[in-house]
Order: sequence, then structure tokens, then C-alpha cells
Amino acid sequence: MKWSRLRFAIPAAIATLALGLTACGSNLGGDSGSGDEEGPIKIGAVLDITGVGANLGVPEQNTLKMLAKKLNDSGGIDGREVELIIKDNQSTEDGAAKATTQLIQDDKVNLLIGASRTGPSLAMRPIAEQNKIPLISVAANASIVEGSEWVFKTAQNDNVVIERILDDAQDKGYKKVALARDATGFGEGIADQITAMGKDRGIELTATESFEPSATDFTAQMTKLRSADADAVIIWGITPSAGLAQKAYKQIGVDKPVYQSHGVGNKEFFDAAGDSADGVIAPMGRLLVVDQLPADDKQADVIKAYVDDYKAEFGSDPSTFGGHAYDAWNVAVEAFKKAGTDPEKLRDTIESTTGLVGISGIFNFSKEDHSGLDASALILAVAKNGRWNLDKV
Repeated sequence: MKWSRLRFAIPAAIATLALGLTACGSNLGGDSGSGDEEGPIKIGAVLDITGVGANLGVPEQNTLKMLAKKLNDSGGIDGREVELIIKDNQSTEDGAAKATTQLIQDDKVNLLIGASRTGPSLAMRPIAEQNKIPLISVAANASIVEGSEWVFKTAQNDNVVIERILDDAQDKGYKKVALARDATGFGEGIADQITAMGKDRGIELTATESFEPSATDFTAQMTKLRSADADAVIIWGITPSAGLAQKAYKQIGVDKPVYQSHGVGNKEFFDAAGDSADGVIAPMGRLLVVDQLPADDKQADVIKAYVDDYKAEFGSDPSTFGGHAYDAWNVAVEAFKKAGTDPEKLRDTIESTTGLVGISGIFNFSKEDHSGLDASALILAVAKNGRWNLDKV
């Protein structure tokens, strides 16, 4: 079975759920995306503002509100106000599907942003596709955009994250890795990718355990990983669960290297993991190490401006998840400036966007690539003293 076909079997169940929650998969009958040239341009966002994904959704919400205010204060787009409508999916697929339906049918939005995590994003996807309205997800799993016509994303794909992890493991001579992964859509398919990509590097996946993002006790999973006797362990999840898993792994007395995914790109990881985080390696965007980037880094100025604006507005540092929302907003705004609100022109314009410098990387979309980022969008960071530090560009 080809890898892409294997991957696409995963979201099919969620897609069926999403369609069942709407008008049996039919077009919702709204005139969203009708290409009206008057009145406000409407952007609808569906985010995990409450529930297990709140650590991701809240900074995303903050970022979108900040950018919408800044844009409208400067005159909007060609004199038109940009109306931002945000809905909380409560970190559920059901909630994401319902919110998407409401935004299209009732609010008649021109473009959608969301969701914060993979599962809710996959629930939004078939509704956007059926109604032919552009959707920009801020979640990670590559299946969100595989084969899509109307769905894009700004978070780095999980497959490029795995590529960076396995390349580093190969450089260090590791032959066996073990995996503890999030049991939701974010972690689906990760074991298969490690197995497939590891073969080319002489690396074998020897054990896989899973955990719910709401879990607080990881003793059983970490004990089994210890028994696997791998050269290194990969913990794939979001905060706080990934941080708690890290803490449990250290508490059982194992001293093997640990890789985490880009789902831990915020301070909440360190709040949960404490000192056990020291030494953890994770591929992630440049935001959290912006003060350590080389002077000639092409993203540095954009990232610094975002960090300064966010801290001035909210009194705290932004996370990489807020950065994904920043990128989704700017991809959308740049497309509206060029294409107006005609949905097909809007989609085609996003597909032709290249060289757009963002927080998560430099975006080069195409008809075949609705992610727009490759492995160069990631650096390797190492955790030390409660923060991420640049290890390797």
C-alpha cells in the first residue's frame, strides 16, 4: 500500500462524522464566497479555545484579534472592513463541524481559519470542500491537506518534523527508537511514518504506546517504553500531556535521549515537565529561539515584530501556535488584496503564493502543495533551564 493511501484512510472516519453533522454533506446554501464587492470581508475562525487544546487555541485567538484590529485601524483591505468571527469548538470534532456550518450558513464568511488541532481540522475539511470555501488550518497532520482542493495549512507538516528527528537520530548513530504518541488525529499515522522513513536511515521502531491528550498518569506507557530498550524515545503530543509524559519518563529512571514533536512549542510544556525537560530535543519553528538566530536569518525581523506586538498587547510571550494563526491570517489577507472575495480566485491566489515570509517558515504554496513548507522551516531546539535553545538550524 502506498504511503499516501495509507494516510488518507485515517481521516475518512472523521470526514464521515463531519458530513453527518451537517446537511448530509450537501452544500449549505449560503452565499458565502459569492464575491460581493461591498460590505465587510468576513473571516471565520474555529479554534480550540476551551478543552484539551486550549493551550493552542487561546494564543491563536489572541493573535487573530490583534491582527484584525491592526488591519482595520489601518483602513482594512481596499477600504473594506475585515470582520473576524471566532467560534470555540471546545476541542471536539463535533464542535468544529457545527461551528463551521454556522459560519458558512449563518455568518456567510468568505474564508475559514482553523482548527487548532488535527482532529477538529479534519472535521472542518469536508464541509469546506463541499461548499467550495477556502479553509486554512493551523494544525499539523499532513492528512489535513492531502488531495484537497480548498484546504491549506500553516503549521509544519508532521512528516517534515519526523524527517528532522530521524536525520538527527541517524547522525548520532541510533538504530532503535520507541514512540509514545497522542491517541487523537495528531498522533495518527506517526508510527507508520517513522517505520517507513526509518528504513532508509537504518532505524527501527521497536515499540509504540499511545495516550489521550487529557491523560495525567503515564506510568504504564513509560514502563513499556523502558522495556523496549531503544536508543532514543519519541514523545509525540501537545501540552500539557506531552510534558507530563516527559516527567513520568524521567521518574522511572530512564536516561535515554528523548525527542518531542513541535506540539510542545510553548511555556506550558515546561510548566508540566519541570526539570525533566532538560536535554529534550524538538524540531520547531524559529519563534522560540528568535533571540539566538543568525543575524542574516530571513524570518528574524518578521518574528521579532510579532513578538513585540504580542507582548505589548497581552503582556506575555507568544507561542508557536499563535505563530501558526499569524501566518494563516497573513496568507488570507494577502490573497484578499489580490483576488477580492471570489472563492475560486481566492483559492487560486493562495495556491500561487510563494516567498511569503512568516512565523512558521517561508511559504511556497502550489496546486500540489497546500502546506507550503518543507523541512527547512524547522530548527532543532534543545530544552534547558525552562526554555528552548537553538541547537541546529
